[in-house]
Amino acid sequence: MSGAWLAPDWPAPARVRAAVSTRFGPGVSAPPFERFNLGARNGDDPAAVAANRAALAAALGLPRAPHWLRQVHGVDVAEVDAGAGGEPCADAAVTRRAGEPLAILTADCLPVLFCAADGGAAGAAHAGWRGLAAGVLEATVRALRVPGVELLAWLGPCIGAASYEVGEEVRAAFVDADAGAAAAFAPTRPGHWLCDLAQLARRRLHALDVRAVYGGGFDTRADARFYSWRRDGASSGRFASLVWLEPETPPR
Repeated sequence: MSGAWLAPDWPAPARVRAAVSTRFGPGVSAPPFERFNLGARNGDDPAAVAANRAALAAALGLPRAPHWLRQVHGVDVAEVDAGAGGEPCADAAVTRRAGEPLAILTADCLPVLFCAADGGAAGAAHAGWRGLAAGVLEATVRALRVPGVELLAWLGPCIGAASYEVGEEVRAAFVDADAGAAAAFAPTRPGHWLCDLAQLARRRLHALDVRAVYGGGFDTRADARFYSWRRDGASSGRFASLVWLEPETPPR
């Protein structure tokens, strides 16, 4: 892929496709959203967002427009195969059907992509700290209905631990329920901590028996390829992490 896209580095089956957009895709958004903003609810021109979304589908050769979500930092999962249409209010989506691209929009939160080891299912989750603490990854794995040991997960670009200072309420949301989660927090000034979202996600996936976890190592605030709310505030756009299934190749 060109510099406009990031290809997940996971050993997914051949029929599982995935991609992450960057700010530098074939978009038309004007400053401050320049140029490939895919978020429809952050103040950008709706016509520009629509054009960017159409360009995304064309550039990636998607079988149809992605299934976009109205993300609210919750734990609801859209079951695409059950006819979830429009932009359902959910923070994750799953499918077992070919040709149904799932999309998660982020600008510091953690996107997590899933697939079954046999290529029979795919999922995507939006895991900011609220959703992660509330159980969005657990809800997504339940909705996939695949044992954790038979899943692969990929952690996409999110704010890195060195850039993500949080208050005590964030740390307590994890540590009060799981003392071992304290390892993902490093103290800074009184009552504040650096938080490693990817480490927290790995811990929760491990508890779900999802051992094949890839990705991580990004920092959206420090990496100009990605939108970052912590860096740019209200002028931040959104990039997309996508996963979909291609039709199975019949045996010869």
